[in-house]
Amino acid sequence: MAASAGPEIERLIALLAKLPGLGPRSARRTALALMKKREQLLVPLADAMADARDKVRTCTTCGSLDTTDPCAICSDRTRDGALLCVVEDVGSIWAMERAGAFRGRYQVLGGLLSALEGIGPEKLRAADLVARASHDGVREVILALPATVDGQTTAHYLADRLQHAGVAVTMLARGVPVGGDLDWLDDGTIAQAMRARRPA
Repeated sequence: MAASAGPEIERLIALLAKLPGLGPRSARRTALALMKKREQLLVPLADAMADARDKVRTCTTCGSLDTTDPCAICSDRTRDGALLCVVEDVGSIWAMERAGAFRGRYQVLGGLLSALEGIGPEKLRAADLVARASHDGVREVILALPATVDGQTTAHYLADRLQHAGVAVTMLARGVPVGGDLDWLDDGTIAQAMRARRPA
């Protein structure tokens, strides 16, 4: 960080550098762009951040973020309440909604089990999931968790917890993505796709 930037700009750079995907260099470039375009970027961004701080809350039903509680998805009567999709975080809901392939409801876990990071079951919203699956007319729980060691560990843990809830527990299919070229895929993805093959 440049010593001549001043404490206010240094603080802005330091805070920006804490955001995912922004390192120190990117944070400096972002801070500079914001300072150069104060009226077009900095002021509206500051206003939007203040609005988000004051108005956005966590949905007590599913754990998503919205300005209402329950959130718009939980309140939407056109969605299928019998389908419950379990995701790691709110970003996963946004990705699912962008795809437009799911019209049920969601449950945000708030993370994944990870022995290395000290994240045990008590730090996840697993109890909320089991309660919803057992009492809200749910017939299927879809585990839409990452295809990582932590994601798979969490999925197996949740499947065990949901055994007595009287619901079907499914997982997202894994394998070759649409438009994917085999030459660019990792060995694990190709092996999983081969194991999960289906009739043509």
